[in-house]
Amino acid sequence: MGKVGFGLAVSCAAATCAIAAILVGKRVRSRRKWRRVVGVLKDFEEACETSVGRLKQVVDAMAVEMHAGLASEGGSKLKMLLTFVDKLPNGFLVDDSDYRFSNLEGSERGKYYALDLGGTNFRVLRIQLGGKRSSILSCDVERQPIPQDLMTTTSEDLFDFIALSLKQFVEKEAQSSEFSPVKRRELGFTFSFPVKQTSVSSGILIKWTKGFAVKDMDAKDVSECLQHAFTRNGLDMRVAVLVNDTVGTLALGHYNDPDTVAAVIIGTGTNACYLERTDAIIKCQGLLTTSGGMVVNMEWGNFWSSHLPKTSYDGDLDAESPNPNDHGFEKMISGMYLGDIVRRVILRMSQESDIFGPVSMPFSLSTPSMAKMHGDESPDLTEVARILKEELQIPDVPLKVRKLVVKVCDVVTRRAARLAAAGIVGILKKIGRDGSGGSTSGRGRGIDSKMRRTVVAIDGSLYTRYAMFKEYLHEGLCEILGEEVAQYVILKVTEDGSGIGAALLAATFL
Repeated sequence: MGKVGFGLAVSCAAATCAIAAILVGKRVRSRRKWRRVVGVLKDFEEACETSVGRLKQVVDAMAVEMHAGLASEGGSKLKMLLTFVDKLPNGFLVDDSDYRFSNLEGSERGKYYALDLGGTNFRVLRIQLGGKRSSILSCDVERQPIPQDLMTTTSEDLFDFIALSLKQFVEKEAQSSEFSPVKRRELGFTFSFPVKQTSVSSGILIKWTKGFAVKDMDAKDVSECLQHAFTRNGLDMRVAVLVNDTVGTLALGHYNDPDTVAAVIIGTGTNACYLERTDAIIKCQGLLTTSGGMVVNMEWGNFWSSHLPKTSYDGDLDAESPNPNDHGFEKMISGMYLGDIVRRVILRMSQESDIFGPVSMPFSLSTPSMAKMHGDESPDLTEVARILKEELQIPDVPLKVRKLVVKVCDVVTRRAARLAAAGIVGILKKIGRDGSGGSTSGRGRGIDSKMRRTVVAIDGSLYTRYAMFKEYLHEGLCEILGEEVAQYVILKVTEDGSGIGAALLAATFL
């Protein structure tokens, strides 16, 4: 070989080595980046840990905050609002003479109406009750969208629109062959905005939410505004009860099963209510009810405790939300926020590596889409790939990265569901239905002799439509209570409490 040939060989060898070094370097850097991405997931998973020990601390904290909220106004993050609902349809009787919720024995009879206002749509319903514990004979429902401009108009304009729609609904009934004239119609009004209740049929709006900003509602009675609209529009109807969707769910659950003691909604938002002894409501000393009890609206979305497994992603979400430092529990367990927690973890992963590319703006990943990714059982996770491309504008994601995304969805969902389970057990602990005899009642009681069948009415899309969320919630409930006690606690899906439940309460409070 000549000098020229030798030089070429050396050059080729050097070039080959350089290329190999570059490839090895890229591979090493890629592995480092991948390890960093996996590290983000590992750190997040550890921060979201919900061991049974931690969940029991959340249970205790919930029960303590419930006591504090009942003791004084502003004494707790939980508002523990009085609803003045002291009896429920179909009657309720607690053993040991704890308290009694009017033993009506299913005697409600006739036609009753409900108006459900809680978002960009409202519904009007009419139910026919036959009495004597018969089932609901019929139920007619109409849904009506609220024009965008009425969400920020005057109260008179909004309630006139609602009253006119309700009047048209009633007039359709008058045209039917089954119409029977009545002197005055009774209405259950589900108003799913924060209200300070002043009676079972009246309450003052605390603040508008969900995009509403109706003017001139300060210090006004919500029911009175609606009642005036009925008068202006020639509709002879009385607002018999003013409730929120959770109380309506409890009423319907109790109508179907008298062992129902609480109701929980876990959907876009979340809340809970339950049956409380009147003598336990210390902030209203002297409050008397014929039943000895009352439904308390917890507004549990605002619950907070240092025992909740809060992460940096939760902190960032809260800071950028419309209501920072508010509704911390809701932001960890409800559908409005879970998808965005996943998005924020993906964003952090993308900052550690280029495996994702740029990630889109806040709230661009919906919780229903997150649930679809979580439930993707296809070999190539095609649904995950589609959603990442269409909703986050992240195309061509490798399969191993898609698997990481599914794992992130799993961590977020499991934490949310198990925390919701802890919240439910907190309620049961407060009323002595968790097998321990209550949070302040001293020594525990024997499970087999003291535990009673306990039903919690539950509704909301996260629970009813998200299979993994439901599974993890039940898992958490059983782990916290233990199998012996858990067999006495039944979570019963109770859909449309905000409609049918409100109408049933109208029948109860004639």
